[in-house]
Amino acid sequence: MITLGALNEITHIRHAFFTRAGGVSTGLYASLNVGFGSGDAPAAVAENRARAAARLDLPPERLISCYQVHSPTCITVTEPWTQDKAPQADAMVTKVPGIALGILTADCAPVLFADAKAKVIGAAHAGWKGAKGGVLEATVKAMAALGAKPSRIVAAIGPCIAQRSYEVGPEFPTPFLEESPENRDFFAPSRKEGHFLFDLPGYVTRRLGNAGVEVVQRCPNDTLAEEDRFFSYRRSCLRGEKDYGRGLSAILLQGQ
Repeated sequence: MITLGALNEITHIRHAFFTRAGGVSTGLYASLNVGFGSGDAPAAVAENRARAAARLDLPPERLISCYQVHSPTCITVTEPWTQDKAPQADAMVTKVPGIALGILTADCAPVLFADAKAKVIGAAHAGWKGAKGGVLEATVKAMAALGAKPSRIVAAIGPCIAQRSYEVGPEFPTPFLEESPENRDFFAPSRKEGHFLFDLPGYVTRRLGNAGVEVVQRCPNDTLAEEDRFFSYRRSCLRGEKDYGRGLSAILLQGQ
């Protein structure tokens, strides 16, 4: 379990970026796979989620996650749901204590948000498509609707694929450069001619700053490179593996 200081300093917030350790799954999913969308045994996934919830001192039904589709959709949570009724979205916000907002990732960036004064939290799944599509700005806007102020929001970017591991094709930079010429900052030449290395956490950080978030802290881990600690979609693809596990990041408000 990894935590970041910017959120640790908020006394009524609990958060965690879980590693893949500490679960019951085996094989490709070893061991704390929390993704019901994987091919893992549902009973193992349920047990893993229950273990993660317990680390946050919650019953398993208070840990919720969405059916993530790389969209900019953010929803406001007023009560927990069962997984079979999980909405299709990639971000959540709430001001209700005792509900853990869970984000599932395997290279994409999990981003956790908190406004300490307003007691509003958020969580977003930010791959390149979601980040470019506006999921981060949608989360900030939804938090503001609950009383948060962008300048007060603290954002923490969890473990994701690092630039050194994220090779993209020659067509990839164009839409980013059309968005802003400054986005060239997030592309470096790779060893393969005509290809680039993309800085996902750097891009996410800039989008957050442009949305008015002044405090952004980044986890230094690389999900692709650190196989013993994290699941990675790209690593599985490079190996020709049929599937991959999903890691969990979560945040909750404490108190009544």
